[in-house]
Amino acid sequence: MAKIVGFRLVLAVCALAAPFAALARPEAEPGYTVDTIADGFKHPWSLAFLPDGGMLVTERPGRISVIRAPAAGSPASRTPVSGVPPVYENNQAGLFEVVLHPRFADNRLVYLSYVQGHGLSNTLRVARARLDGFALRDLAVIYEVAPKRMARTQYGGRMLFLPDGTLLITLGDAFDSREAAQRLDNPLGKIIRLRDDGSVPPDNPFAGVRGARPEIWSYGHRHPQGICRDPETGRVYSTENGAAGGDELNLINKGVNYGWPLATFGRDYSGGRISPFSHYPGTVDAIAVWTPSIAPSGVTVYRGAAFPDWNGDIFVAALKGRQIRRVDMEGGRIMGQQAMLGDLDARMRDVRTGPDGLLYVLDDSNGRILRIRPARGWTGG
Repeated sequence: MAKIVGFRLVLAVCALAAPFAALARPEAEPGYTVDTIADGFKHPWSLAFLPDGGMLVTERPGRISVIRAPAAGSPASRTPVSGVPPVYENNQAGLFEVVLHPRFADNRLVYLSYVQGHGLSNTLRVARARLDGFALRDLAVIYEVAPKRMARTQYGGRMLFLPDGTLLITLGDAFDSREAAQRLDNPLGKIIRLRDDGSVPPDNPFAGVRGARPEIWSYGHRHPQGICRDPETGRVYSTENGAAGGDELNLINKGVNYGWPLATFGRDYSGGRISPFSHYPGTVDAIAVWTPSIAPSGVTVYRGAAFPDWNGDIFVAALKGRQIRRVDMEGGRIMGQQAMLGDLDARMRDVRTGPDGLLYVLDDSNGRILRIRPARGWTGG
């Protein structure tokens, strides 16, 4: 199934972090086509591209499948992966991310983030296993968030390997523990950095600091639901859900405090103020803030030949916003924003740049893998 969509620039329905407010510019790009690659998923959460052209897809209830993209006129093949660890699924809890080890072609290692436990005591785990055909073998937990919690929301759970082979993991504040995001003796509300075996690199910013968790890379986060790295510039970006508004796109750097809950544009769901400050000394502002909330999730920096005019732009999957948000970047500055796929009226969980230079999207509402390609003049590559 394919759908031709014309480009429509929208003024961002958001408050952009100064000095980028109200910036937009006209577009003169061709249309794009949206294909459904596969469907029938229940809350698809994460997507990883295999070296042989297949894809690993996770579903929040605790399933992983290998998907082979269809040839012309043929359906995609879908094969379940066995050996997935038991997960606790309730509200936002479940199976989250799957990422490949940087040397996957040699060692076949994959990494999973998921919730373990029950309603009175649960937590986020990260495990690694060896993908043997369509089975996970030798699964071992390399990190577990402590203390455990009763809340079933705001886990984080996105992961990203850096060029040095270390692993970044986003951790939410568990909703009821927002103050923990500012405490260095607690992993909640943090992005952490580990070696591929779960040990802590000695050059982490708080390694050796008395009373601090040595795995912490950055702090002051609420619910970071996406993380990606620009392969050209090396910049790392993370999306973060605010409360009632105050969603953020952050440029992530070592040892930085991103402010939650001291500084935020959001409000409590009751309507009350969380903080009197939208900026706070010693904290770093987001590069973009969305109010009202779009509930940003997966994020990617586009680098590819299929859409030359998108090169370097940031694409954000939005759940509440029911769209893919293109953030037009020029030299590290935001020049404007564009809402895409809004006519599909679907919660968008993840967006990835494929090895073929096309964009792949996980539609949470309808359980589909979507592909965005040029409407004309594209022969692949």
